[in-house]
Amino acid sequence: MSIRVAAIDCGTNSIRLLVTDLDPQTGAESVLTRRMEIVRLGQGVDATGRLAPEALQRTFAACDDYAAEIRSLGAERIRFVATSATRDAANRDEFVAGVRSRLGVEPEVISGSEEAALSFSGATRAVAAASGDAESADAGGHPTPYLVVDIGGGSTEFVLGDREVEAARSVDIGCVRLTERHLTQDPPTLAQIAAARRDIDAAIDLAAEQVPINQAKTLVGVAGSVTTVSAIALGLPEYDRDRVHLSRISAETVRQVAGDLLASTHAQRAANPVIHPGRVDVIGAGALILAQIVDRLGLAEVVVSEHDILDGIALSQLR
Repeated sequence: MSIRVAAIDCGTNSIRLLVTDLDPQTGAESVLTRRMEIVRLGQGVDATGRLAPEALQRTFAACDDYAAEIRSLGAERIRFVATSATRDAANRDEFVAGVRSRLGVEPEVISGSEEAALSFSGATRAVAAASGDAESADAGGHPTPYLVVDIGGGSTEFVLGDREVEAARSVDIGCVRLTERHLTQDPPTLAQIAAARRDIDAAIDLAAEQVPINQAKTLVGVAGSVTTVSAIALGLPEYDRDRVHLSRISAETVRQVAGDLLASTHAQRAANPVIHPGRVDVIGAGALILAQIVDRLGLAEVVVSEHDILDGIALSQLR
């Protein structure tokens, strides 16, 4: 008998909801709804160390909406996970109290290590299944070990493993953080891009101290920056989750898309229908992070998964 669970992932840029029925034996999903709102909870956190009142207001409005949907679908269990922005904020207690009053659960401000583990479990199940056997991660065309890279708004997680996590590290580079810190002109200058690259390379060095990233045989990219790069690379007329999921984007194409985004204006990016309006101003930074990681690894491609930490949060409720 399946169990109906709700999973909420609240990051620096977006808040997302998944309500799904899970088979307790296999973990197989039957999705009822999957939603995303751009609330930019991490607005200004890198500079001020606090969650802005207007950012909290946007996030709480989304929580009210999600709470109504969870009730209407009759989820038996709810897990709410908050990541980079709330880890960094001095006033995170205000955020915790607001979520608790709306959803009836304590939001878990998780560590970077747990964030990495949840991303890995959500992403690799889908990739392994696509290789022909969800229980055999080295089957088919996606050799292990996997390096799962989750590029968020405030942080990026690097997670290496086969069936289980072998090493993980969360570092403070993300599309919102880098945009606010460096890419402030439209389009950004070469000097601003160079400064962002230095931050990214330093963060990759930091991750590599704990995670032997050069052992990776398959790079799996998750979250909105990566999926948007895929949609652009595929030339989609509109965002299509099914086309993006498990797409394989060459390293050369990743570099080209990143370069094009960084050279474009806000208006030019906004005219592309596959870029969510809430991601228009930060997608250049997200694409740059992915391009730098691809260059560092020297792998031929990135496999893009639409399954990520949100699916990991859902699956964790079976334990």
